[in-house]
Formats: sequence, C-alpha cells, structure tokens
Amino acid sequence: MELFQNFLQQTITLFAIMDPIGVSAIALSLLSPNITKSQISIIAKKTTTTILVAFFVVLITGDLVLKLFGIHEDSLKVMGGLILLLMAISMVTGSAMKSKKEEDESNKNDEELAIIPIGIPIAFGTGLFTTIIIFKNQVENSVEVFSLVISFCINALIFYLVLKNSIYIKKYLGLTGQNIITKLMGLIVGALAVQFIISGVVHLSQSYL
Repeated sequence: MELFQNFLQQTITLFAIMDPIGVSAIALSLLSPNITKSQISIIAKKTTTTILVAFFVVLITGDLVLKLFGIHEDSLKVMGGLILLLMAISMVTGSAMKSKKEEDESNKNDEELAIIPIGIPIAFGTGLFTTIIIFKNQVENSVEVFSLVISFCINALIFYLVLKNSIYIKKYLGLTGQNIITKLMGLIVGALAVQFIISGVVHLSQSYL
C-alpha cells in the first residue's frame, strides 16, 4: 500500500513539474506556424527520447554528484524546493511562458529545436533534475527504484502523446485553457516545494543541533 502511495505521489509530482500541456504550448510558439502533423510527431519522439535519456543519466549519476561535491540530501531538498517554488510562482503568474516565448530561435529548423531548447531545458529543467535526485535518495530498495522508473516512463508517454497532438489541444483548449491548466500545475508544484523546504530544514536542524 505504501509503495502504491509513493508511486502515485511521484507520478502526480512529475506530471505537475513536467506540465506537458504548458510545454506543448511553448513548443508550438517556438516551432514554425505551418508545421505539419508528421513533423510534430518526429519532434515529439525526439523530445521524449531526450528527456528519457536525461532521466536515466540523472538517476544513475545523481548519487555520484552529491558525493563528489559533498552535498547533503537535505541541503538539496531545501535548494530544490526553492527552485521549484520559483518555478511554481512563474507558472502561476505566467512569466515562464512569456520568457520562453521571447527566446530567439528563428535561425534553427524545427527538428533541431526538439532536443534544445524544447527537450532541455524547457521539458527537462532544473526543477525536474533536483526532484529526481531527491526521489532517488528517498528509495530504499530496487523495487522502489523500479517504481520511480515506471512513474517517469508513464509521464514521458503522456508527454509524448500531448506534444504529438499539441496542434489539436491548442485548437480545443485555446490559450486560456492552457494557461488555466499550467496555473493549476503551478499550485501543485508550489505545495510540493514547500514540503521539500520544510522537510529539508527540519532534518538539517536536527543534524546540526
């Protein structure tokens, strides 16, 4: 039961941070307005492959990074929480959408944009990076690691399907609908950020006092 609860929490958390509908809106703003269904499908595959590779790299090397720099898990929780909090505020206020739209990518073709910047850092940014490392350090056995992998793969599949069909989603939801969903995801990310910060501060206080 506890394993399922953790799995559910991880899946919802990763979904909120990835915000596939919000990212798809940003992606469409960067891509050519005349992009075809087959082109957006190729871009969705490349972007999804990029975030999957990035996930496994972080999952495998995350502990090494912490040990290499002598970073305490709870310190990462606090810093990661702050990053997520800033990210949540920008999602709720809509400033993230505006700043990413303003990036000048006019000299690159659409398929080049699939990896950078759509894959990294828009879809797979610092918030997702720190959250994966935090989740990895919370697992206690291989079953829980497998659960985390499945959780991310489910979200990657959802991300792929949303990005692949982003033209239709934009048509039916419209800009207002996409903004509302992004703001709701921002509230969830913000609540998670507060939990990370409080948990990290409490554990650090106990270890130093």
